[in-house]
Amino acid sequence: MTGVSFGLRTGSYGSLQQLSNGALQNHGAPVLLRKPSKLALSGFREKEKLLPFVCRFLGRKRVAMMLLVALALIVFVFGSFTVNKEVSGPEIVPYTESTIPFVKKGTGHTVVMHFPGVEDRRKDRGSLGRKTVSQSGRSRARPPPLPARSHRHAHPHPFSHSDLTSRNSGFTGSVPTVHKCKNFAFPPPPPADGKRLGPRPCPVCYVPVEQAIASMPSSPAISPVLRNLTYVHYENPVKSEQHGGSDFGGYPSLTERDDSFEIKESMRVHCGFVKGQKPGRQTGFDIDEADLEEMEQYHDVIVASAIFGNYDIIQQPRNISEAAKKNIPFFMFIDEETEAYMQNSSVLNSSRRVGLWKIIVVHNIPYADARRNGKVPKLLLHRIFPNVHYSIWVDGKLQLVVDPYQILERFLWRENASFAISRHYRRFDVFEEAEANKAAGKYDNASIDSQIEFYRREGLTPYSVAKLPITSDVPEGCVIMREHIPITNLFTCLWFNEVDRFTARDQLSFSTVRDKIMAKVNWSANMFMDCERRNFVIQAYHRDLLEHMPPPASPAIRARPALTTTSISGRRAPVKKVISSKRSRSDRKPGSRRHRKVIAGTRDRSSF
Repeated sequence: MTGVSFGLRTGSYGSLQQLSNGALQNHGAPVLLRKPSKLALSGFREKEKLLPFVCRFLGRKRVAMMLLVALALIVFVFGSFTVNKEVSGPEIVPYTESTIPFVKKGTGHTVVMHFPGVEDRRKDRGSLGRKTVSQSGRSRARPPPLPARSHRHAHPHPFSHSDLTSRNSGFTGSVPTVHKCKNFAFPPPPPADGKRLGPRPCPVCYVPVEQAIASMPSSPAISPVLRNLTYVHYENPVKSEQHGGSDFGGYPSLTERDDSFEIKESMRVHCGFVKGQKPGRQTGFDIDEADLEEMEQYHDVIVASAIFGNYDIIQQPRNISEAAKKNIPFFMFIDEETEAYMQNSSVLNSSRRVGLWKIIVVHNIPYADARRNGKVPKLLLHRIFPNVHYSIWVDGKLQLVVDPYQILERFLWRENASFAISRHYRRFDVFEEAEANKAAGKYDNASIDSQIEFYRREGLTPYSVAKLPITSDVPEGCVIMREHIPITNLFTCLWFNEVDRFTARDQLSFSTVRDKIMAKVNWSANMFMDCERRNFVIQAYHRDLLEHMPPPASPAIRARPALTTTSISGRRAPVKKVISSKRSRSDRKPGSRRHRKVIAGTRDRSSF
């Protein structure tokens, strides 16, 4: 073996001992090595002389400073490398009070997520036929693009989607195959804050808009048992029993009510709009013909809301993608009273648009209670929009702050669910919800007691662990996401019939309708946490509360008493108006020494 001596001086250049297999071996034949050149030796000596020269030139303090800077730089680089390595791995949460196992679709792998005080989400969904793609019967792979159709609502199969790549302007490039939220885990809850009471939003993992669009199922979910749903229609409904109801709902009898929970392949039920040939035409919830024609067009997704009785102020959605602005219409239903107010305040003009919202004016509203009128579009969107696949309902007081495609991907498509609603942030028992409604004066106490007693005789019991995998009987119904298939249409029809018969507090009747349908077919609602709902909507005050609130003081008015009326002890001193021809010392120029002292003292007290 040949080699080069790196400046090592040995007694002989004739042989070289080499380490092999842990032992020194001597070669019989001498190995000739090249003698180091004088140039290399001289260069090495010069380097040895250079370091003391640099030290003398810079001084000991500067050399120490340079060594400290170099050491800090090494620590920073090493720390950055360590942090990047930790971030790339799965997020581990040290809280183990309860677990939420997230089942990755199609693989069976389970990622356990920890969040204190939260029940098992897998139990919350129950035994659904939509947990896996093979059970639900629909595929998430997008078909190749098809030629555009000018009248999609007239197609015999309205839910045979084409690839949204060809329709959405915001969808370009390839979609990642690995799900972004595969290893998502809830972070630990924030520390207690005495200044901020009540529920808070929690983190939600959304995929990019392009990936959310691509994950939209290419075919509708299979409706269990029920395939064909039609609705009762007659011109002169007659009230045959003493229980509640309305002409708009058709006064279904208790026998008809019981029959509507017997799920069959073909069903005909009461579902509002009993008068008139089509919803919106002389039915008690009338809409202009031009708006009806627009609402009958096919849409993959719509967002809807309503303000009746001039009860709320329109909230404009934020963070909406260009693809959603182009392909998802936003419909806001208002009555004539709200329309008059908006016109007088110059909010509504002839275009009938307020920001992203398309304004739909409703005439001949069926109820005197504005909140009950709001239940019509909230629960019966499938009747008003007969050719829509997915819908998101948000109450008029809420502001949407996440893209609709991302919301649907998170709470419907990722969960293989056809109906999603958040559970109440505090109460999960119907009897407790009824008492809270009475205490808050939300409705007539006698009517609430009558409804709860009716459900109790039917078999309603307080919530307990025996109801697992159901984790709550009380929803927070201000946001509803749904796929318009026969079983979800039946659910909202029967839910509306309960609201029409009893009180308008839909939280009281939700679990009764859900449980009766679940007893017959393999279906359930995805009831996600309310803190997740607060992540994508911001709740505002109702108009009546906003009008009674005192206007906020301007910053200038709030800052002035700190200079003139606040003493050093923190007490407010009486203000005395002094008129003098001479300028006081406190009125000197801003650059003077006295002025700087006054401002500095004020800043210290205000910051404290």
